[in-house]
Amino acid sequence: MEKNELYPIFLKVAQLNILIVGGGNVGLEKLSFLLKSSPNAKVALVAPFIREEIKVLAKTHPTVTLIKDAFANEYLDEKHMVIAATDDQMVNLNIFLEAKRRSLLVNLADQPQYCDFYLGGIVTKGNVKIAISTNGKSPTTAKRLRQFFEQIIPENINELVKNLHSYRKRLKGDFEYKVNALNEITETLLEEK
Repeated sequence: MEKNELYPIFLKVAQLNILIVGGGNVGLEKLSFLLKSSPNAKVALVAPFIREEIKVLAKTHPTVTLIKDAFANEYLDEKHMVIAATDDQMVNLNIFLEAKRRSLLVNLADQPQYCDFYLGGIVTKGNVKIAISTNGKSPTTAKRLRQFFEQIIPENINELVKNLHSYRKRLKGDFEYKVNALNEITETLLEEK
């Protein structure tokens, strides 16, 4: 049985410099997805043509910079990660090779073999965020799982998280004691009603 060996992390993208190359439908999808989860992400998007929807999105997100130009390697300067979303596979491959040369994280849209990371399904309810991955095999499955979790996670989950955080701060003792105390309290969450 094939295993998903991806390591999930949550990036503070408001503190990173992200480049998206491509101003068409795929560029719009990648930018929208990123901003939906992280509205303050620092993103530069470069393309000779930029869809109107991208321009509208950028107007409502001051951390997004649009650059109407063809990709050049210099646009990778001072970036932490890059998403190549052009309709020219040779340009995308050039972006991949140059990004790897610079040790940047890179994602080539719809090319899992050229990706250091995937943009999976994300469920957000207050402070709770769940990332879903199908190992790049089925974005549709990730979407359906996202919809499922959005329905079953209660709206008041954020209140629970805040209360447990307050309780945790008041606990005295070492790490193990705190873990055991919190486990004891939250064990009832798994009991069937």
